[in-house]
Amino acid sequence: MIALLLRDLKLSVRAGGGALIGVLFFTAVVAVVPFGVGPDLNLLSRIGPAIVWIGALLSALLGLDRMFQTDREDGSLDLMLMQEHPLALTVLMKCLAHWLGHGLPLVIASPLLGLFMNMEETAIGATMATLLVGTPALTFIGAVGAAVAVALPRGGLLVSILVLPLAIPVLIFGVSATYAAVEEPAPFLPPFLILVAITMFFAVLGPFGAALALRNADD
Repeated sequence: MIALLLRDLKLSVRAGGGALIGVLFFTAVVAVVPFGVGPDLNLLSRIGPAIVWIGALLSALLGLDRMFQTDREDGSLDLMLMQEHPLALTVLMKCLAHWLGHGLPLVIASPLLGLFMNMEETAIGATMATLLVGTPALTFIGAVGAAVAVALPRGGLLVSILVLPLAIPVLIFGVSATYAAVEEPAPFLPPFLILVAITMFFAVLGPFGAALALRNADD
């Protein structure tokens, strides 16, 4: 499992630019906002957490269609389906590798973009904390969509269509927790714990759902 994690981590970084493309797209989404809303620093500070979260959500969709597509093209997927280890465990390792290669760089880049949006230190810290907890849920949700579309030649658009509605609760509670950390008297902990619960729920359901979809696609 550790060898699979390291292998997929290398592939996730190399294939299509990996983390670099995600961070560049993340930066581009956030950077165009001030040109649209104007130079009002107070307005940018208020909408900053939501914009950073939306940018991270859209950036997380990049590369999801390649999570299993590369394995299908080189025959590794057939070996995974025949191995003795539970397929859900293999999918879990692939999700972890994908998040380390695509999700974690977004979390690391978020403080810099928070400064770009004139966000306060508390808002930047809360945004980074919620992204750290919430982006794994996007990966687990995306794994199911990627498994469903693995047999399709152009499954990238389908993956986004499948994943985006399921990712809305992650976005809602991630932004809510960030605003709660800045605007009193709204408490930070309840939406943050709900976000943690959503991630844990999809951490269990996502690998099993993706494993079932991969077996059905193979049949």
